[in-house]
Amino acid sequence: MLCLSASSLSFRVAAIVAICGLTSFVQAFAQDTIEFANGSVMKGEILEIRKSDREFDFSSTIGGKTFKRTYSYDKVQAVTYNGKRFVLNEAGGSNADDSATGSDGEVTRTKEEVLAFIESVGSTDPDWLASTQLNHPKSLELAWPMKAEGPWNESKNVGQYIWGRVNPNESRWKPGVKLIYECMKLHENDSKLLRRDMEKLGDMYFTLFQDYPRAAYWLQKANVSATGPPGIFLAECYWRLGCKPMAMSQLRGKSLHFSAIKLFGDMGELKRATSLTRTYSKSSVFNEAFLNMGDALRGAGQMDQAVNYYQQIIDRNQARNAEYLARYKGRAQDAIEAIELSEKADVQRVADGSYTASSMGYNGQLEVEVQVASHKITQVRVTNHREKQFYAALSDTPKQILAQQGVQDVDGTSGATITSQAIIASTAKALARGAN
Repeated sequence: MLCLSASSLSFRVAAIVAICGLTSFVQAFAQDTIEFANGSVMKGEILEIRKSDREFDFSSTIGGKTFKRTYSYDKVQAVTYNGKRFVLNEAGGSNADDSATGSDGEVTRTKEEVLAFIESVGSTDPDWLASTQLNHPKSLELAWPMKAEGPWNESKNVGQYIWGRVNPNESRWKPGVKLIYECMKLHENDSKLLRRDMEKLGDMYFTLFQDYPRAAYWLQKANVSATGPPGIFLAECYWRLGCKPMAMSQLRGKSLHFSAIKLFGDMGELKRATSLTRTYSKSSVFNEAFLNMGDALRGAGQMDQAVNYYQQIIDRNQARNAEYLARYKGRAQDAIEAIELSEKADVQRVADGSYTASSMGYNGQLEVEVQVASHKITQVRVTNHREKQFYAALSDTPKQILAQQGVQDVDGTSGATITSQAIIASTAKALARGAN
């Protein structure tokens, strides 16, 4: 194998630049690699090399998201570029690429690769952070005590401000993230508050942006447990970044949060999902657990079993109050109806036109408009809703439906299962209305 020094690589790039007459060289091969000193390997594409600065830009797609990062020569052991390997820094460790492709066709990565990627990307700020302006109320108390004092006040308490004003308003997501960074600076000498801040930051990167490496980075630092949603988010980050064993390890132990049920289903672990659902069968969150199990089975194509779980919610007819009971029963009934309409919802059977339908979301009815032309879905749009904690579902789930040209194989949006399922069910109903 040919091994060149950093200066040799610079010379090679300079020669290419001279021939092409360009100030930078963008190569067209998508399977370049970076080798780190710890033996981990990252696949992607070298976008641009700047020899004078001894650095290069590298793009890698992980968990359905594309990330761009600049690496200096001294941070990398070797690169494989345009089919040839070049050593930048001599170091020990394996150079083997342990990445593989699983039986489902998804790229899998070793624990070392995923941890290296989380550290590499997660420890950096997103490119929009520096230019983002803070816009929170001046009355907001950035001291942000662990326990809120007094009545609910979104103009005073940071957590309540994030919940009530940031999450429901996409234009405030980036300033909201920057606000948490400001809180972290203030709390750097208070480990308890700092850990809370890091957990919130990881939560926001996960639910608002599906930025899995940054979410994982901060959730790891917060040492989250799988007994709550943040710990399940971390497990999903590991899985979507390509390492299911890391996700399964995160989900070991007792008292797993019920949201792990859907994640187990998404990962193909239906036995684990079923077992966890049983532990919630007599609990106060029975409805949430059985909805998650129904969604997991539905995603796996086991429609009859999914209907059984949804029907049990309707038959049990129990919830904390009448409002919540109506929500749970409405979601279950909408899911059953969407399953029953799945055959009619085939876009190949739908006439050209615009169709609308609604289903029960988190806070009420959610309406979707679907446009069809020449047996293709051309647009999916949420036209009316009462959601607050929808996170990225209102834009992300319609994009998934558009890409899949239907509701089959759409797994929803991370952290917003209820809203995603409402969009999926509404879309199925809408398509069925236009079927021949």
